[in-house]
Amino acid sequence: MIVGHYSTALIAHQKFPKGTLLFFLIVSQVQDFMWFILHYFGIEHTTPSDAFDATIPKMYANMLYSHDLVPQILWAILVFIVGRLIFKDNKIALVGTIVLLGHYVLDFFSGHPHYIFGEETHEFGLGLYETNPYLAIGIEAVFSAVTLWYFFSQEAKNGIQRTFKNKAMIIGVFVYGIVFMLSTATVSLRETLGIPEFDLGFNTLIPTLLFTYIAMLWILNYAIPKVEKIKSQS
Repeated sequence: MIVGHYSTALIAHQKFPKGTLLFFLIVSQVQDFMWFILHYFGIEHTTPSDAFDATIPKMYANMLYSHDLVPQILWAILVFIVGRLIFKDNKIALVGTIVLLGHYVLDFFSGHPHYIFGEETHEFGLGLYETNPYLAIGIEAVFSAVTLWYFFSQEAKNGIQRTFKNKAMIIGVFVYGIVFMLSTATVSLRETLGIPEFDLGFNTLIPTLLFTYIAMLWILNYAIPKVEKIKSQS
């Protein structure tokens, strides 16, 4: 799951506004950001190296430290400590930890297979990215839609109004995320667009993913708080 994780951050911030939206957005994707960092340290090297050749089932990395079950204990402790230091509030730190662990739970249903600790240990997850990527994307789409519906409905109950443009911007992030996944579900962009073979000499897949994650995070962090100005004018 990619964009679906961000939806949990919206709910967390809505229920616990003392914790900043940026904190919850980052926490919701800690495992994936760690995966990108560890790739550049040569620990969780990701293939294929060419983003145009990538499909969801073909994409592979041994996510031993970022996504396996045992390291989640370390990430949970770190997130709690960081949350406690920043906000001086155990509740916010705990909610951040729950959002982090929620990433792992969601990946169980829609993601690559993860393990207890190492590929020689028991597989933990349905592994639908490999066996049925369209079902995995469908699960993410439904989860994102339900979570967004809940988010907006709670705002309406609290008397919060958003402009059509603002709502479209928020929803657009999630629509883009799903379309982004569908575009490489089983057929690479090279095959779809007839892109000729060429070698840039470096891995383009991780920069593409990283840019996508950061762009979605930036847009949500920009668009969500706009409601404060709208509300103050009513």
